[in-house]
Amino acid sequence: MAKKVLSAGAVHTVPADLRKALISDSAAREKWEDITPLARNEWICWVISVKKPETRRQHIEGVRTELKEGMRRPCCWPGCPHR
Repeated sequence: MAKKVLSAGAVHTVPADLRKALISDSAAREKWEDITPLARNEWICWVISVKKPETRRQHIEGVRTELKEGMRRPCCWPGCPHR
């Protein structure tokens, strides 16, 4: 079975749990590929910056739903400090 490729962020690579969520949702994946590498970087950093596993799961679900709603970056978040 061929592994599906997702575009990475400007600094961050897509973590396995986020990759699985995006690959399993074709609408979210299409939106993911439509945003810039800097925007993808913001979403990735928003997911990996939390400490609790339950919060990380919520952020991953948020990426999926908010991308499909048309959001291009996480709302109300100061941004990735790694760029």
